[in-house]
This record gives sequence, C-alpha cells and structure tokens, in this order.
Amino acid sequence: MFQIDKLKLWNQFIYNPEEPLIFSSGLFLFLFCAFMLVYFMVHKHHRIKTSFVTLFSLYFYYKSSGLYFTILIGSTIVDFTLANFIYKQKNLLTKKIILIISVTLNLGLLAYFKYTNFFYEIFCNFSQNEFKPMDIFLPVGVSFFTFQSLSYTFDIYRGTLKPVKNVLDYAFFVSFFPQLVAGPIVRASEFIPQLFKPVVVTKDMIGRAVFLIGSGLIKKTIIADYISINFVDRIFDNPTLYSGLENLVGVYGYALQIYCDFSGYSDMAIGIALLMGFHFNVNFDSSYQAKNITEFWRRWHISLSTWLKDYVYITMGGNKKGKIRTYVNLLITMLIGGLWHGAGFRFIIWGAMHGVALVFHKFWMTILPKKIENKKTEWLKNSLSWILTFHFICFCWIFFRAENMKIASEVLSQIILHFKPSIFIEFISGYQTVLIVMLVGYFIHFTPKKWEKKIENWIMNTTLIIKVCYLIAIILVVVQFKSAEIQPFIYFQF
Repeated sequence: MFQIDKLKLWNQFIYNPEEPLIFSSGLFLFLFCAFMLVYFMVHKHHRIKTSFVTLFSLYFYYKSSGLYFTILIGSTIVDFTLANFIYKQKNLLTKKIILIISVTLNLGLLAYFKYTNFFYEIFCNFSQNEFKPMDIFLPVGVSFFTFQSLSYTFDIYRGTLKPVKNVLDYAFFVSFFPQLVAGPIVRASEFIPQLFKPVVVTKDMIGRAVFLIGSGLIKKTIIADYISINFVDRIFDNPTLYSGLENLVGVYGYALQIYCDFSGYSDMAIGIALLMGFHFNVNFDSSYQAKNITEFWRRWHISLSTWLKDYVYITMGGNKKGKIRTYVNLLITMLIGGLWHGAGFRFIIWGAMHGVALVFHKFWMTILPKKIENKKTEWLKNSLSWILTFHFICFCWIFFRAENMKIASEVLSQIILHFKPSIFIEFISGYQTVLIVMLVGYFIHFTPKKWEKKIENWIMNTTLIIKVCYLIAIILVVVQFKSAEIQPFIYFQF
C-alpha cells in the first residue's frame, strides 16, 4: 500500500534556508491553488479577506526568511502608527520630526541587516584590524518592503494619501505576497485604493495573468536558470579558467540572465496579483531595446527608478536648481540606487557608472543641435546608439555580478588580453545548447511589441480550458529544464 512519509510532508511546510518558497516551485503551485479556493470564498468579506491574505503572506515570507517574518510585523506596526501621527499633526515641524523618525527607523533596519558588515570591514581596513564578518542574516526582500513602506509615510506627509484606519489593511499592503520579496515596489497611493474596491476578475484579466505567469516561468526556469547553471556561474566563479571569448559571451549571458530572472519574477507577480483582482504597473519594458541610458532606466526596474526619482531625486531638488545641481542630484540618486542593490564597492561603482552616464547623456542633449529629420541616416544613428548603450550596460553588469573586484578585473583582463577568435568554432560546438537558449532569449526580448501583444490577445480570447492547457504545457516544459536544486531569484538578495 502507498505510504505517505508524514515527516517529509511536514518538512515541506516549515522554513528551510536551502529551499525558499518561490513561484516556480511545485510547493507554491499547490499552496496557491489551495489559497485561491479559499480566497474566492472570502473575497466579498473585506475583513476576512484582508486577514486571510495577510496571514498567507506572512507564511509565504516565513518560508523565505524563517522567524525574521516578525521583523515584517514589527515594521508594519511601527510605520502604521507613525504615519497616523503624521496625518493627525497640524504643526509642520512636528510632522517633519515624525517623518525623520520613520525614515531613520526604516533605513536603520535596512542598514543593520544589509550594511553592518560592509561598514565594519571598512573600519577594520582603516584600523588595520582583522575583519571577521558578523553572523547577520539578511531577510529576503528587506529592501523592497522597506521602500514600499516608506512610500506610504512620504505620501501621507505630502498630503497625497490618507492613512488607512485599520492596521490589518496596512499589513495587507506591506506584506502582499506576490511582490513582497522581489518587487515590483508598489506605491501605497496606487495599491491601497484597490483594497477597498470589490474584487473583480474579468476574462481579460485571467487571460493576461496566464500569459504573464507563463512567460515569467519561461524566462526564469528555461532561460535564466539554464544559462546560469550551465555557463554564466562557471565563468564568474573562476574567469581565468576560460578564454576571453568565453568571458565575453558570459557577460552577454549574465545580461540576459538577470533580465529574464528579474522580469520573469515581475511578470509572475503581476499575473498572480491580477488573478486576485489587483493591478500592478509594468516593471520591465524590453529594457535592452533602449537607445540611450536614460531610456534604459525608463524601461528597467521601473518601480525602483520611479521611486528613486520621486522620493530621492525630486526631494533633493530634481532639475529645478540649475544644471550643476541637477547633475549632482542625478549622480547621488544613482549612487543610492547602487548601494540599495548591495553592500559592496562594486555596487557603488555600478551605480556611479550609471550616474555618470545619465549626467553625460543629459549634458549631451543640451549641446546637441536640434534634430534634423533624415531617414537615410536615422537608422544608422539609432543602431550605433543602441550598440553603445547595450555594451555599456553589459560592461557595468560585470561589476554587478562579480563576487568581488578581483573577479571583475579578471573577467576584463581575460576579455582584453586573452581573446582568441581561433577557438570560435570549438566554442560554438562546446556550448551549443547554451548558445541556442541565449539566442532564443535575446530573440524573444527583441521581438516587436505588437508580436507580444498578439500572443497575449490570443490567450485572452481563448476558452478557460485552453488557458489551463497552455499553463500545463509550460509547466511540463519547465519540469524538463528544472535543475535538481532550487534556484532563488537573483533579487532575493536585495
């Protein structure tokens, strides 16, 4: 008779640091199906709905970070309380003081978990003491829910949003599981009003959700994970073992990997939220099609770039205090963006390079002559602009991906000094499958928007049975590509 190992089954539902709960796992599929059955039984009852979803979200976070889910609860209560104090105060100075307290507590929390060892290492280097890293666990997604919570406090301070009356409503917003651990960063002003509207899930919403979840699974499991395990990780683990050609293609591979990994998560988060009746803004828009660095940041991680623009860049004065101040504000904003991604000089360098590029582009646009339409040369200019932008972005990814500056310098050294075109045929033969997956990935990325829209519309207009069959087919393909070990999303570490 078939026996169920109860202990093994139970272990699936408790925290395991080696197996975080992710959208592409079988356990999540099982839990989400059960969740949706209950959700559609309670969605018409606001308080039951918010309580149920919040509890599931906390469990989802527990499966990612263990008992550190209590930090999310504590942060929620503190920010809810301080935001209410800000709203009730009539004195502007008092409002500012409370806002400063909120910002200090949130960034202090972020700084402790994320930057303590970074600053401690700097101190040890200056004092010539031996650096022994402190045992500090980094809760998954702490940067995301910190910025999300801060948007609520800022919006209430600015008077663009009224606070919710019940802490459960605020907890629902902060802990909402689809985007909790890796974004997109959802604004309170965009999300909270949806919470109090009746849950409506139309046929079109289901169709778009199926399309997004399917494309997200393909991006993450079939493209990102495959090229990561079979090629990119090997190159960046020890660049000197590989030729300059392999290192160069490894950089292109990582550019595709991080896009498919992160945009794949965002697609699935947006799709899952749609199935629950909530709308998120697009977070990625074919980013590598950008023809300049400014356009890239309008297409890449849109929720973060707009957050930094609205709450950092504009707060510092934006472009209203002269050209020099504008350039300084841009550079500082991107340095903060780089540091937000990780505690290390390589992230600061990555942010600084993007900041300098944004400043240069803004300066270039002020001295560039007025555009003269010439169709014969326009395509050439656009092509050169795209090539320059794409390769600059790939160059910056080297510092982002490398574990340290030594690895980054080795990758660059191999590409510059040990590039061997003579091994090209051998290289193609040895990495045939990886290269095919990369070509397919880049082909999908650069397909015209109207092609993507046609596929989405087709799925939206099909019957529910075909939609289900479409998802099942993708899941079966994913199972064939799936590695034995769970591959967490790259942005879990941020």
